[in-house]
Amino acid sequence: MNSIVEFCNLKRQYISRKENFLAVIDAVCGKAAFIDGEFVKQFESEFAALCLTHYASCVNSGTNAILLAVLALGIGAGDEVIIPANTFVATAWGPVYAGTKPVFVDCTSDTWQIDPDKIEQAITEKTKAIIGVHLYGLPFNVDAVMNIAEEHNLYVIEDCAQAHGALYKGKPVGGLCDIGCFSFYPTKNLGAFGEGGCTTTNDEFFAQQIDSLKKHAADKNGDHDKVGFNMRMDGIQAAVLSNKLNDLEKANTRRCEIAERYRREIVNPRITLQKAAQGDGHVYHLFVITVPEREKFMHYLFSKNIESAIHYPMPCHLQKVFAHLGYKPGDLPNSEYLAQHCVSLPMYPELFDNEIDRIINACNSFNGGAG
Repeated sequence: MNSIVEFCNLKRQYISRKENFLAVIDAVCGKAAFIDGEFVKQFESEFAALCLTHYASCVNSGTNAILLAVLALGIGAGDEVIIPANTFVATAWGPVYAGTKPVFVDCTSDTWQIDPDKIEQAITEKTKAIIGVHLYGLPFNVDAVMNIAEEHNLYVIEDCAQAHGALYKGKPVGGLCDIGCFSFYPTKNLGAFGEGGCTTTNDEFFAQQIDSLKKHAADKNGDHDKVGFNMRMDGIQAAVLSNKLNDLEKANTRRCEIAERYRREIVNPRITLQKAAQGDGHVYHLFVITVPEREKFMHYLFSKNIESAIHYPMPCHLQKVFAHLGYKPGDLPNSEYLAQHCVSLPMYPELFDNEIDRIINACNSFNGGAG
């Protein structure tokens, strides 16, 4: 019997570079630089260089990166923030934590990214910002969203949690809009050994606000004139991320190679792939497909000892926590269709070629459960 093709296998990455990882952890422990400190500063400098931004500020999660970005922009109670419904719910938590009202809009039917045509319809006098998500590693239509934002004097936040190293028209994500927000959750393209996040920006004021807020909002005299938070990054996480950053391009290239095989060799007409042109800067944090008979398809893969997953089983606007907003089934049909039919195939650099063969063969041999 074939061994299981895991949906994600972080152990392979650790084992292949165990000595390096233990060495950088030991360096942090040797200097007792456990919270913030020189290793965090070093990684912030390196990550800002990757994103071609003037500033990077590391925090303790991607979710809190979005919260601090919203607060740094001066957005709060009584304001509205436009968010795609087809995203992980954490995209909405930042605005919600800040007291704002999330306004959800649909995605396109082919790229599955935020639909610029739907943004205009959602803008009110209370709208202060748009959050675009580089979902699955594919940059959203930044030009179209920025044009709308400029016309209506709105801020734009990039949710880059799944797009480390992705490019939009040759430019790295994270510095394309007002503030970029990253997650370093272990499964990400650039993952820590625990929780972690970062904001990136070219605006000095926004950077200063975030740096202050994450450190209890104290001034140089230790005075506090606003509510702050304890959202600093651990030194060990920063050291691990600095080490991994050296191999990010190589890892992303491998992801793209796997994705190209999926795109070229999966020919089952039941399966629909995300629209993505060659050279579009996609870094394939996830490889998502849609299939009408999702439950049967996932069960079929499992019968072949292949794991799969769903990202995401419920669109944000239909989550129970947002019931008070009044959305109902049918309001955002593209996002709802994806939630009902999407399947994520295994996608990580350490996949073996024979495992990729098995995944492709299983996708092509699925006949909808007939026969």
